[in-house]
Amino acid sequence: MRRALEAAARVRGRTAPNPWVGAAVLSDPDGPRHWNTGATAPPGGDHAEINALRAAGHGAESGTLYVTLEPCAHQGRTPPCAAAIIESGVRRVVVAIEDPDPLVSGRGIAALRSAGLEVEVGVEREAATEQLAGYLKHRRTGRPWVVLKLAATLDGRIAAPDGTSRWITGESARSDAHRLRARADAVLVGAGTVRADDPALTVRLPAGDPDFRGPDEQPIRVVLGRAPAGAAVAPAWELSGDPGSVLDELGRRGVLEVLVEGGATVAHAFHSSRLVDRYVLYLAPALFGGDDARPLFAGPGAPTLADVWRGRVHSVTSLGGDLRVELSPSTS
Repeated sequence: MRRALEAAARVRGRTAPNPWVGAAVLSDPDGPRHWNTGATAPPGGDHAEINALRAAGHGAESGTLYVTLEPCAHQGRTPPCAAAIIESGVRRVVVAIEDPDPLVSGRGIAALRSAGLEVEVGVEREAATEQLAGYLKHRRTGRPWVVLKLAATLDGRIAAPDGTSRWITGESARSDAHRLRARADAVLVGAGTVRADDPALTVRLPAGDPDFRGPDEQPIRVVLGRAPAGAAVAPAWELSGDPGSVLDELGRRGVLEVLVEGGATVAHAFHSSRLVDRYVLYLAPALFGGDDARPLFAGPGAPTLADVWRGRVHSVTSLGGDLRVELSPSTS
């Protein structure tokens, strides 16, 4: 299953509105052991199971298929994967998690078992649930998974009093932020940030990097408000409304994961509405040392200690002298 998870990770950010699924086939245990992997192709292409089975060829017969998400059993853009698995001659299927999509939910597993295949569910469930969090949330709520990216000094400031902010963090942290963009379906900023910084919001990593994105693979750029003519962010979706309605619209358009990059007013809007699923903070070993530099959030904060937002730390990583801290709400 870990091979399947690795295959899925390589296509994250390229498959929406389909989930980024990975599959691995172990050849007939009575013959030479051999692995073949596959992952979901962009919309209209084959699902992970089909690609792994095609790579395995006749080696799939009597073998074992590992897949990170329950195989579909309905006709969509492509034929049902469950039928192809049955026809392949695979003897055993190991599924990490069930698919909450009403068109699938248990039907794929039931179809495999009805055909006489041995099916095991729950292997690496936690890892697959984490990896597919965006898809799972979208299918359950209609909204995308929200990641809020923030870069600041250790005293929580994102820009100097004169507005200068490039660069607070170092090159390693900025490269990591590009990887966050690469795995997102959309990147969102406020129109104020577009006017002030004119960001392109593209993934800029060297060719050959696993997260490299060419011109046709870039995430969708989303601006809250109107972008000025000639802005580097163009072409972009221009949306308006409160954060909840914006997420509803993104979900309707098939966005499974959105990266919110700011500025401070937009960050506050999503945070104060409790709509952030994951926070990624890049903290530089620097201090403005006063109260006049610009803070992470622009807007009223918790009025009392009892109302302070509290979460849990997923990881703390050193990136060339900066720290990357990943947090989630304590209830998620």
